[in-house]
Amino acid sequence: MARDKHYAGLTFEQAVRQYADTVTGVCVMRLQNYADAEDCFQNTFSKLYFKSPDFDSEEHLKAWLIRVAIHECADYMRKNRRVTPAAQLSEPSQDFDFDRSDMSWALFQTPSQYRDVLYLYYCEQYKVKEIAIILHKKENTVKSLLKRGRALLKSIYGGDSGA
Repeated sequence: MARDKHYAGLTFEQAVRQYADTVTGVCVMRLQNYADAEDCFQNTFSKLYFKSPDFDSEEHLKAWLIRVAIHECADYMRKNRRVTPAAQLSEPSQDFDFDRSDMSWALFQTPSQYRDVLYLYYCEQYKVKEIAIILHKKENTVKSLLKRGRALLKSIYGGDSGA
């Protein structure tokens, strides 16, 4: 029974508490809408509960949750096709409470291919190799996305273009 199941030594409730912020962050970065992110959050943890996969470590569990959350968000966007383009979020909507010095605001301005890599690198503190595994991309692809994403962040924050 899944209720008695442990995930890398954690009960289901402990896993939800420990990784709720991570899964929420991935979903919000992807969907740019808290209500939609909540749906994907629930679906992600439902899959954990009902599939009850085995994990080697807590890092394996965390990576699995991130991967599932990304897939849930992609499925959600495909099914609903009502995602607000990042360009329309130049001013924070009532859904989001942050200012322009907050990295979340800047990440919302970047396309999702960069946003995922930047979020995992800067917010979740993953290394390039780990991001490559989570996103099923080559390390050099992740490095390129990071480089381009940093350039986008610099332009969003108004960094000098001549240096």
